[in-house]
Amino acid sequence: MNTFSAPKGTYDLLPPESAAFLAVREALAAPLKRSGYGYVETPGFEDVKLFSRGVGESTDIVTKEMYTLTTKGGDELALRPEGTASVLRAALEANLHRGPLPVKLWYSGSYYRYERPQAGRYRHFSQVGAEALGAEDPALDAELIILAVDAYRSLGLRDFRLLLNSLGDKECRPVYRAALQEYLRGLDLDEETRARIEINPLRVLDDKREQVQRQLAGAPRISDHLCDACREYHDQVRELLTAADITFEDDVKLVRGLDYYTRTTFEFVHGRLGSQSAVGGGGRYDGLSQMLGGPELPSVGWALGVDRTVLALKAEGIELPSAGRTDVFAVPLGEQARRALFGVVTELRRQGVSADFAFGGKGLKNAMKSANRSGARFAVIAGERDLADGEVQLKDLESGEQTSVALETVAATLRERLL
Repeated sequence: MNTFSAPKGTYDLLPPESAAFLAVREALAAPLKRSGYGYVETPGFEDVKLFSRGVGESTDIVTKEMYTLTTKGGDELALRPEGTASVLRAALEANLHRGPLPVKLWYSGSYYRYERPQAGRYRHFSQVGAEALGAEDPALDAELIILAVDAYRSLGLRDFRLLLNSLGDKECRPVYRAALQEYLRGLDLDEETRARIEINPLRVLDDKREQVQRQLAGAPRISDHLCDACREYHDQVRELLTAADITFEDDVKLVRGLDYYTRTTFEFVHGRLGSQSAVGGGGRYDGLSQMLGGPELPSVGWALGVDRTVLALKAEGIELPSAGRTDVFAVPLGEQARRALFGVVTELRRQGVSADFAFGGKGLKNAMKSANRSGARFAVIAGERDLADGEVQLKDLESGEQTSVALETVAATLRERLL
């Protein structure tokens, strides 16, 4: 047994299962690459204040779930629990907002939250995210939602739903906040939840406990308190989605898990994942830049969970991609053949053909077992007698047919047969 194991709530990605995660990441990122989003990568840890200010002091992420540490120099850092604050920090630090707007960025990476592990919820998880910084335009909100839907559809997912809401802005949300606080103060809630009412009452709407949700049936609705500008903005988002053949459900209780959202907020949920049904989500965060000490920079973005998407694909019975197929497997018999076929494999790889080699001096029987396990279409076999005649044996592993081919032309022959 190994002395060490992966920490609780984490996982290792190993072949062949890791191929599915790579395929999902590539599929989620592909529409972004076609739409003008450039790749950004930020450190795995940041100043803890970046998240306490941006994500919100009242959120579970900040109060209960962040992994924090103190460096030898006394700096207070946190492993990143989400991507938006880090990406915005990086863009502001690099002065990207002083150039053409919007700044459109996408990213992929690991994030960390101390939560009770269960199916679909990990302490280390993977996301693909996108942010559009510096423009207040309903078309930008709609664009990001459409790109996410297109990514899911490209994977073959069907049993997912899009929930949509508007949280208002700095003009109308304070009125709704006051009305909601007044309502919530009259409920039978625990001390921690009552404290949250005074900090950010919208967070109470996101409480998943049944005893809380039962009491929220008569809570004021944000849709009844939107100002004319926010209502018109939200209507435009909805119209653009409808025109793009995107089905959505209006959810007046949708607030997401972070404090920085304004106006458009949305979530993708999958019907076969149980309690951890959210596979992705996002929204507009027009005031986050100012919370972090930057200029006014209206922005919108989303993050899609790679882990949850893989689970959703499995739940729908969608066959996930297997590891990359090997086209050719070389089986040398003897040192001279070993050198000759190693050169053939190198040439094939340089010409874009997937090729592997029987390493370790295996005999013919074991080497052919390795060739069959690799999934290769062809095996190239050579011994001393073959090389003396300037030939190798080319075996079709699907049909079993074996032919002699000149050593100097084997690479060209394989490329032709693999077309």
